[in-house]
Amino acid sequence: MEITAGEITDFLGGTIIGDRSAKIRGASTIEGGKAGTISFLSNLKYEEYVYNSDASAILVDKSFEPSYPVKAALIRVDNVYESLAKLLDKFNVNDEVIRHISPQSSVHETAVIGNNVGIGTFSIIDAEAEIGNNVEIDNQVCIGKRCIIGANTIIKAGVKVLDDCVIGANVIIHSNTVIGSDGFGFAPTGEGNYVKIRQLGNVVIEDDVEIGSNCAIDRATFGSTIIHSGAKLDNLIQIAHNVEIGSHTVIAAQTGIAGSAKIGEGCKIGGQVGIVGHIHIADGTQIQAQSGVQSSVKIKNSRLFGSPALDYTNYLRSYAIFKNLPSLAEKMDKLGKTTMGLSNEHDS
Repeated sequence: MEITAGEITDFLGGTIIGDRSAKIRGASTIEGGKAGTISFLSNLKYEEYVYNSDASAILVDKSFEPSYPVKAALIRVDNVYESLAKLLDKFNVNDEVIRHISPQSSVHETAVIGNNVGIGTFSIIDAEAEIGNNVEIDNQVCIGKRCIIGANTIIKAGVKVLDDCVIGANVIIHSNTVIGSDGFGFAPTGEGNYVKIRQLGNVVIEDDVEIGSNCAIDRATFGSTIIHSGAKLDNLIQIAHNVEIGSHTVIAAQTGIAGSAKIGEGCKIGGQVGIVGHIHIADGTQIQAQSGVQSSVKIKNSRLFGSPALDYTNYLRSYAIFKNLPSLAEKMDKLGKTTMGLSNEHDS
């Protein structure tokens, strides 16, 4: 695909400084910009690359003012990342894809397959499953009994969607993720061992969700584990039974959420966060990486840090004191000795 810098500017609703007729055929990083590509500057610590980049155009914030001459056309936009996402999506538009069902796949005779569905080699579609229009199922995927997959969803190689789970439209699930594995449910007996609790629920993933590779999303004991519309999950995330993730919440890698926790809408959860079960996290909450949340968060738009997690600002202030405790203890010791000396002099 070839497009001009001017056409990109108009498409993004931005303004341009430089050559509107510059031809753009792809995208590049700001460090490795090449002629015929468009790059972007979203972090000013990379500004130096703007001045020697060979990219034909660069997306910048509307407030950006170059300190030196720039060879590339500068396209000013309100939000660089959002504009980049729109632009990459535009570059990714191809002619209509004609999908095929591999003769080496296994599709049960009772499964319902929509129009223009692709099913890869060694993939299995089990009994009574329903696959919507324009779904792309890659190689070695397993879709269990009575599962429902919405239109335009993409399921990458090695994914397992187990019995009775429901996947919405426009969902992307990356390789080797398991949807609908058993929840971690065991009841202790009087003999010091455990008996398994049957997990009879399912997983419901709503529209426009994206889930990274190697995630495990457990089915509910009863009812449903739910990932609401627009949520984005990174790789290597554990979602336990009966958890509910709010719309447009984003979760970074290696986070674990224990059973029956309810995460609000629009939350931002950093990597390696641990959230205990049976608590509620308010809408808009931000949790810093490696934090541990052990109680409900009731105030919307809270910012948490630490383990156990504290108010973000309070944690930073506390940490500033904590990291200086040795020197503070030394000062207190000296002050104590000085005070003791003054007290002795007074007594004498």
